[in-house]
Amino acid sequence: PNVGKSTFFNRLIQRREAIVDSVSGVTRDRNYGKSEWNGKEFSVIDTGGYIKGSDDIFEAEIRRQVELAIDEADAIIFVVDVEEGITPMDDEVAKLLRKVTKPVLLVVNKVDNAMREKDAIEFYNLGLGEYYSISGMSGSGTGELLDKLVEVLPEMPEVSEEVEPLPRFCVVGRPNAGKSSFINALIGEDRFVVTDIAGTTRDAIDTKYNRFGFEFNLVDTAGIRRKAKVKEDLEFYSVMRSVRAIEHSDVCLLVIDATRGFEGQDQSIFWLAEKNRKGVVILVNKWDLVEKDTMSTRDYERKIREELQPFTDVPILFVSALTKQRLLKALETAVEVFENRKQRISTSKFNELMLPIIEATPPPALKGKYVKIKYCMQLPTPTPQFVFFANLPQYVKDPYKRFIENKLREQYNFSGVPIDIYFRQK
Repeated sequence: PNVGKSTFFNRLIQRREAIVDSVSGVTRDRNYGKSEWNGKEFSVIDTGGYIKGSDDIFEAEIRRQVELAIDEADAIIFVVDVEEGITPMDDEVAKLLRKVTKPVLLVVNKVDNAMREKDAIEFYNLGLGEYYSISGMSGSGTGELLDKLVEVLPEMPEVSEEVEPLPRFCVVGRPNAGKSSFINALIGEDRFVVTDIAGTTRDAIDTKYNRFGFEFNLVDTAGIRRKAKVKEDLEFYSVMRSVRAIEHSDVCLLVIDATRGFEGQDQSIFWLAEKNRKGVVILVNKWDLVEKDTMSTRDYERKIREELQPFTDVPILFVSALTKQRLLKALETAVEVFENRKQRISTSKFNELMLPIIEATPPPALKGKYVKIKYCMQLPTPTPQFVFFANLPQYVKDPYKRFIENKLREQYNFSGVPIDIYFRQK
């Protein structure tokens, strides 16, 4: 821990993806990123620090994550810290890596002056051959290391055609609602560290999902709790990452804990997704722990919809990451919401349908003036937006906009998708 793996990782992917802090043991899950050197693209995996013989439950989980990452990799970068010198932990990791047949590059980090260059020589004692001295912070020495790295990486087949970016589904919710367990259950492997402690996940992490005919990016995020409750810097950054993940996603899967109900913080996350015009699916997780009677799902759903007024056209599913109940249904629904969000309605059909409805129920007159709506269309925007042209658009008030939105939702499937409606001068 704390040799500077995440700082170096951020430098390779040229983004501040992994959280970096002077506290040791910040990284817990495997964090993936893309990097490129001399025209060769490769994926980089940042892992948590490897510790042996400690009884901290995170450390046992992190150790497992590191071993999984070693299995997955084509080449391994073993980072050591010149300030610390060779530690018993370094010896342990070196032992682990001697059994591996893949290329291992020994990187001595934090070498930012000539004195430290001399101190780095002792790392020959690890028996891993030559080393590369770098400074993750300033970037010195990374060039030679990357030259060597792209040389030892296997050749990849060329991929030509321009592909459409995959939809991004972001799993959000409060700490300990079961977001990481949900993703682990979906992808069928323990990709994320899961413990009973709230706030285990810290980085917002992408996973490519390609099974059962679905293909998209799943993003696991850190739990978002109220600002007043956020005590440490680390958590502040985690929450910022989660908010940014929501902004960059297409559909948000809001996971709530069935045993705690739909609380104020879940609502805030829901409105954050709605404000950013993202598709939303609500997943009530841990449904296996709730005492049920014949009415429970219906009552529970009704309560949630009451909280969500006026945007109630949202799919609500009762799932359990532990028993894998309705997980595929959750995916199908998310894909459906994604499709709803990008659907286009032709202007002629839209007018045919909406104008008679408007004629039957015109906007109420204001100050003796009547509003006439003659024409409407969908705007060519990434999220559904509709414009209605009227002679006096300023007289159309919110209740009528909601009426139009409800009629629209009755006619077309915009389940889980926020809609914008504008009235303009014709």
